[in-house]
Amino acid sequence: MATVELRFSALPEHVRTARLVAAAVARRAGVDEAVLDEVRLAVGEACSRAVGLHQSSGISAPVKVALIEEEKQFSIEVGDEAPHAVPRGDTPGAAQDAEADIEEDEMGLAVISGLVDDVEVTTGQDGGLIRMTWPTTPPAAALL
Repeated sequence: MATVELRFSALPEHVRTARLVAAAVARRAGVDEAVLDEVRLAVGEACSRAVGLHQSSGISAPVKVALIEEEKQFSIEVGDEAPHAVPRGDTPGAAQDAEADIEEDEMGLAVISGLVDDVEVTTGQDGGLIRMTWPTTPPAAALL
């Protein structure tokens, strides 16, 4: 079981690097070549979501990405430290801003769900985690 961990500043320019690393590790783990574009897109969406949550919440902690190679499957976990409770405020427009943020968040999760068959999303006061899993095939040499 091999795991690669990435941590990057919550800046949009780092999302591309996370996508490239995820695709390279997925390829090495045995994820089907035809699925690698979906891996890249899903990781990009999950990382962009985490970056946006960190920026909108004023969180300086890094976004965390774990690339986990297990027997017969490859998983990617993208974690953020943004509180996911619905904000309640008396400030005029706060409810509208919160509603827009929730709609954007739901759209991002819908895109990820459309790209990945096996997705788990957990959220709470201390942050959230998106776990995406793909099946792997053993290298041809291992089949002999």
